[in-house]
Amino acid sequence: MASRITELSIDCHDPDLLADFWTAALDWVVLDREADGLVEIGPARENDQALLDAVRSGPVPPTLFLARVPEDKVAKNRIHFDLSPVDRSRDEEVERLLALGATRADVGQSGEESWVVLADPEGNEFCVLRSLAPGHFSL
Repeated sequence: MASRITELSIDCHDPDLLADFWTAALDWVVLDREADGLVEIGPARENDQALLDAVRSGPVPPTLFLARVPEDKVAKNRIHFDLSPVDRSRDEEVERLLALGATRADVGQSGEESWVVLADPEGNEFCVLRSLAPGHFSL
């Protein structure tokens, strides 16, 4: 059996702010919050045994660990998230994410792309791809 990606860690100044943004954006929950500035978010889960069974049977969505660090973000992300709306159009999802605190980001795109580049409240870029919602899905 191969390994599975089960967690991703993101350095940030304000883990609570990012937890609020990403739980609302992804319809996730806060799974754990530690006093030293570490917040884990992810899909709601039942218990550790159910998680272990799911991980062993195939890929599962990784949880995100948001860790407080003193350093500023100084360059474009080396890794970023791509979101695909599942119940609305891409443009409707972009507007929803902007209302949650995202901002539009310019990373040199031409304007002809099929995706929209946004940044979370700490400036981490992510893309909103085509919608997977019925009536909006297209390749």
